[in-house]
Amino acid sequence: MESMIAIDPATLSQIPGVTIDKAVAANLIDQATRFGVDLAAALIILVITIIASRWLSNLASQAVARLQARRGGDATLQTFVASVVRYGIIIVGLIAVLQQLGVKATSILAVLGAASLAIGLAMQGALSNVAAGVMLLILRPYRAGDFVKISDQLGTVASLDLFTTEITSPEGLKVILPNGKVLGEMITNYTAIDMRRTEITIGIDYEDDIDKALEIMLATARADKRVLDTPEPWARMTSYGDSSINVSLRCWAPLADFWDMHFDMLKNLKLAFDEGGISIPYPHQVNVERADIVSPKAPDPDPPEDRRSPRSRPKA
Repeated sequence: MESMIAIDPATLSQIPGVTIDKAVAANLIDQATRFGVDLAAALIILVITIIASRWLSNLASQAVARLQARRGGDATLQTFVASVVRYGIIIVGLIAVLQQLGVKATSILAVLGAASLAIGLAMQGALSNVAAGVMLLILRPYRAGDFVKISDQLGTVASLDLFTTEITSPEGLKVILPNGKVLGEMITNYTAIDMRRTEITIGIDYEDDIDKALEIMLATARADKRVLDTPEPWARMTSYGDSSINVSLRCWAPLADFWDMHFDMLKNLKLAFDEGGISIPYPHQVNVERADIVSPKAPDPDPPEDRRSPRSRPKA
């Protein structure tokens, strides 16, 4: 026999299960509303971050260009500073976006710290090159277009970035140098100063007039318009050679005219010495041949037959 239980509708509304469902629905609606507001705020922060990163990076690049206006703009340093500013602002903005969405900043920093440690251990060599690149960009021992000598490599700097320095050798070779090695080597910059000095040493004969030779060297230097008046040309006797007295000329020229002046000066000094009667000695090779002298042989005190043993000699 089956029994039927009738429930009043008014009593149904007082069941605890129905009240809990309404609270959950209200809570879900409230959380969705809050999440929508937070998501909209996070999107606004992200857009503002992107716009601010671009604007501030351009502003930083222009500021670096103005600071370097006296020495000429450096596109490499401007790009580096702009990138640092841009990505720094983007990182800060992303942390703010995640915090707005409910992610705690302490957990973000912990994850970033662990990731940085792992990346640093895995890329020690690359990070050392990056650190050296940052130091080179700050110290600026050279820039693109400079003719430098790094360790044993000579060439013109083509580019400088965070990892490597690229130079073009006088033979037209492309040479890539890691920044970590560059920073630890001796760097010679041939174009950092706008003028250079040349020194030419020539040996003259011991019997020549030294003062006249020095006057000829100074007159030849002053006659060249590319030679600077300040510092003045300098000529002195500098040493004694095996077969000559060495006289030296030192003079300065603008960087753009240096090599042409140097090689032309070598030619002009030789012509001026020839015209002034100053001789330039050079080594002579002399071959001494010994005549073949045939000397008569001395008589042999002991003839061959006398050198025989007593037993083999014939009896008298």
